[in-house]
Amino acid sequence: MTDLLGVSLSQTQWVILLLVAILSGMGKAGIYGAGMISVPLMAFAFGSKDSTGILLTLLIFADVFAVMIYRRDANWSMLRQLLPTAFVGVLIGTYAGAVIDDVSFQRIMAIVILVCVALMLWQELRKSSVVPAWRGFAPGMGVTGGFTTMVGNLGGPVLALYLLAMRVPKREFLGTAAWFFLTINLLKVPFHVVVWETIDWQSFLLTLLFLPLVGLGIYLGVVLVKRINEVLFRRFVIAMTFVSALVLLA
Repeated sequence: MTDLLGVSLSQTQWVILLLVAILSGMGKAGIYGAGMISVPLMAFAFGSKDSTGILLTLLIFADVFAVMIYRRDANWSMLRQLLPTAFVGVLIGTYAGAVIDDVSFQRIMAIVILVCVALMLWQELRKSSVVPAWRGFAPGMGVTGGFTTMVGNLGGPVLALYLLAMRVPKREFLGTAAWFFLTINLLKVPFHVVVWETIDWQSFLLTLLFLPLVGLGIYLGVVLVKRINEVLFRRFVIAMTFVSALVLLA
């Protein structure tokens, strides 16, 4: 065990934090499967609920980097539809997180992700450019995204489903996602501090040590995203989301 800033960590926990810092940056730069894999890794190292606070801090650092890169590419019309209902989902998730045990949490999140993958595949196989016209589609995705990101930092697949269904271009996808998660993740902090008590000054200062690795992950993600065309990008998002669900079920 190594004691730093009053926090005792095992060698395994240090290694996982190093890896997750890089993966978090890559995920925010557009390699969404990388960010999703961080969830089960952190749950393994720190426990499902306790890990959410530590991971959230890393994700906020990555969100800031992502917004700096894609700040001009967001679709603000979509964000105005998603964010209010996403906050409702955060409130629901705050309550639910207090009554869902670790095993149930992992199984529920895996099922949610697999349903999202099935819907993404259905959208791809339809070969249609028609976007969903149902009035409740955006609010429903907002609530679901807010809930899943609160209870497990797992809102990525839900937002990916919405943006893929709306047929947004790659950079608009990344810019909208960057602003969405920076906003929602900042709104989640008070609930983690006051209600769940999964973030404190010690955990915050600890994650600050990994900020350079988050930046490295962002750089690697940006380089990889530039090498992926639109069609491959969509397929990559679907494939890596499916992998993350399997990891949670393992």
